[in-house]
Amino acid sequence: MASTSMSVRSPASFPFPTAAGTRGRVGSAQPVGPKLLSSPLPPAATPAVPRRLLFPVAAGIWDFLSGGGAGGAAAVSLAVRRGMQLFRQGDVAGSVAEFDRAIELDQRQKQYLWQRGLSLYYMDRFEEGAEQFRLDVAANPNDTEESLWCFLCEAQLYGVGLDSRSVMREAYALFKDGGDPEKLASNFSSGSEGEIFYSSLYTGLYYESQKDAELAKSHIVAACRSPYGSRSGDYMASLALVHCQCRNWTLE
Repeated sequence: MASTSMSVRSPASFPFPTAAGTRGRVGSAQPVGPKLLSSPLPPAATPAVPRRLLFPVAAGIWDFLSGGGAGGAAAVSLAVRRGMQLFRQGDVAGSVAEFDRAIELDQRQKQYLWQRGLSLYYMDRFEEGAEQFRLDVAANPNDTEESLWCFLCEAQLYGVGLDSRSVMREAYALFKDGGDPEKLASNFSSGSEGEIFYSSLYTGLYYESQKDAELAKSHIVAACRSPYGSRSGDYMASLALVHCQCRNWTLE
């Protein structure tokens, strides 16, 4: 989502673990205009432009090559622009209708219409909103803002309670807000056997979410070798062991 100011925002604004680079916001005008079409490079060779900007270009090129004409892409772009404008004006229901029209015109648009997910959230259609954001994350995993909004939708559906275990509260905060995972492990290094195990396990899992296999291995193996991990019989201790087996990590 490119940065722009917008009056409609979630009350919470917390980054998720992976940096997203240049990300748009609620009000960014994403439908493609003539300037992008004039780019001398094909979409895949333009790394500075997010994929969500390039997709309508690709759709227009495909329509041209397949004989569909430029009118189809133009109609899709117009529907998306109308939806965004209606959202800015506070007509949330009208914006969803326009976004749905864009999808009817071109099904390929759905996985890029993060704006539709925002509208669905404010219509209390949280399940559909979560689905929309998950589609966008699958198409563009480097934009973690969609992960945040998916979380917000699902929090409305299922609730997020306060875990009585301090180690799990800190683990949850790490995954939700980001931060230094080593602090999770160190904060409970002198805690109970269970706290040492769980802090090591979730520190390792956080590193795995960041694609850092070496540090993930270090912490999850430590969880397995801890007294709690090796003797408690906790199902999560078994999970840690299975995790190592699935990654071909030895405990030595």
